[in-house]
Amino acid sequence: MGSFSIWHWLIVLVIVILVFGTKRLGSIGKDLGSAVRGFKEGIREGEGDKPEAKDVSPESGRVIDVVDKDKR
Repeated sequence: MGSFSIWHWLIVLVIVILVFGTKRLGSIGKDLGSAVRGFKEGIREGEGDKPEAKDVSPESGRVIDVVDKDKR
């Protein structure tokens, strides 16, 4: 069971085209592309809503007190 050659993939592609047809495959590709585009736009919009990161490094002079809730 080695890797598939180009001929195996071409046969699979021909079978898929025969089963689904070119119109249906085109519409599936279009729908998938619009879904990916919408997802990317949502990610871009979500990045603008994030609050700015605050400097909490030891050099900033602030002390952060963290209590583990499980140890209480």
